[in-house]
Amino acid sequence: MTEEVHLGLPGPWAEDYREKADHYTTKIGGVPDWPAEDLGTEAKLLQCKLCGTRLCLVAQVYAPLAKLNVEERTLYVLVCPTPKCSPNPQSWKVLRVQKCHSGMQSNDNGYGSVQCKEKVCSNEPTPSCSAGKHNEEENKSSNSNGDDFDLDALAAALEQAATVASNTKKKNKSKRANNVPRKCAVVKEKANDLSIPVLPCFYIYYDKEQSRGKTSAGSSSYEKLLAEEIMDMGNDEEEKWEGEKYEYDQAPGADRTFLKFKKRLDAYPQQCFRYSCAGSPLLATTNSQDVGTCKLCGSQRQYELQLMSPLSYFLDQAGDGSSNCAPNAWTWLTIVIYTCSKSCCPSSCGGEHANCCWGVVEEEIMMQEDEACDARCY
Repeated sequence: MTEEVHLGLPGPWAEDYREKADHYTTKIGGVPDWPAEDLGTEAKLLQCKLCGTRLCLVAQVYAPLAKLNVEERTLYVLVCPTPKCSPNPQSWKVLRVQKCHSGMQSNDNGYGSVQCKEKVCSNEPTPSCSAGKHNEEENKSSNSNGDDFDLDALAAALEQAATVASNTKKKNKSKRANNVPRKCAVVKEKANDLSIPVLPCFYIYYDKEQSRGKTSAGSSSYEKLLAEEIMDMGNDEEEKWEGEKYEYDQAPGADRTFLKFKKRLDAYPQQCFRYSCAGSPLLATTNSQDVGTCKLCGSQRQYELQLMSPLSYFLDQAGDGSSNCAPNAWTWLTIVIYTCSKSCCPSSCGGEHANCCWGVVEEEIMMQEDEACDARCY
């Protein structure tokens, strides 16, 4: 059974790079949409380790984990906006922000939790969760007491309700068509803090990477194709330099890894990132390092997400002067992100009302560069 890989592909551009969304939104660039105003984090967590500059958002990925019953979970990939620091992996950070289990769901199978989330995202005031349930109970009791009812009156009421719903849909149709698809409708407000550096912002839609082979022999056939292409490259003496001949002879393993990386990238040339929690990363070189264990709980880290080089191309092409940082200095082929396999939360946040049980954890990044082909971790 092949692992499932979801590709993040470029969707519509934001009308304004500083427009707000919510933490359910997956996007590239813009301002981070934190789930709460005060997450209880230290200021240095959002600053560059090298120069102290405030970090800007590269990618925001909503990443719930159904197996661990973690619904409120988002990954934020940040980088220093300065050209001097951004090529260095020390200037990159990935923050995992999630709601801890103690305050994530109520005892009503998550119904109340879902209703409350919709209220946060709504443009208009809505009844509270308890009020909604109270009204529902009253409706049930009133329906149970009346065994006899007027069918003509019921039909008239249904027709009137259908007319109102139809008119409402027509009125809001054009308004919804111009909005970016999201978890729920929100007003496109701008971030008030203009000191936050921003990259050009566009939204993401997902596509599932298709398997290379429909049969059990598909994988071996694909590997055979890679081997044949490498041999063809080695036999084509007229189109390669002597230096390339030495490289292929001395480092066939590295070339094979890169060729596999390039073929998967060329199959979906617009992919901005790849997501496959607990899957296998698509490495560009053989120089990978041990990413270690979670600093909080000691559990093994696992692959979850990786940024791909087309992302920097789209951001660079979008440069129109309205963004105060640019990816010109980025030279990496891919940035691989590893997270705690248990998706643990800081023990200090459980049950505290100040931060609403939201936990913020810094995870691990591995950068594989274009020219040096050198994997580095921090």
